[in-house]
Amino acid sequence: MTHNRRDMLGLTAATLAATAIPAAAQEAKPRYGLIGQMLSTPGKRDELVGYLKEAIGAMPGCLSYVVALDTANPDALWITEVWDSRESHAASLKLPAVRAAIAKARPIIAGFPQHFETVPVAGV
Repeated sequence: MTHNRRDMLGLTAATLAATAIPAAAQEAKPRYGLIGQMLSTPGKRDELVGYLKEAIGAMPGCLSYVVALDTANPDALWITEVWDSRESHAASLKLPAVRAAIAKARPIIAGFPQHFETVPVAGV
């Protein structure tokens, strides 16, 4: 049986990739992710960003929490979260700093038009 160079390179790359991932990571519990769009009342997006920044801190189980400006809508934000579990995310909503930020932000939140739950599988 003969193999061409492309087949051998592909097989080698696949083997290296499989051995580079630690066994613990391959068997890890699935992560919990959220991607959502949040709308502020007109002209209040920067204020809303400030309140969200106040809440970002020690949130056990939070692996990533990114607040980004929507380039097409001056009143919209995108929030991308990665958690070690759905339970950690739920627990974060009970933290005093998070509850305080929600209370301050609530009057200038106009809505959540898009919301997606995800299962993160790779990233940095």
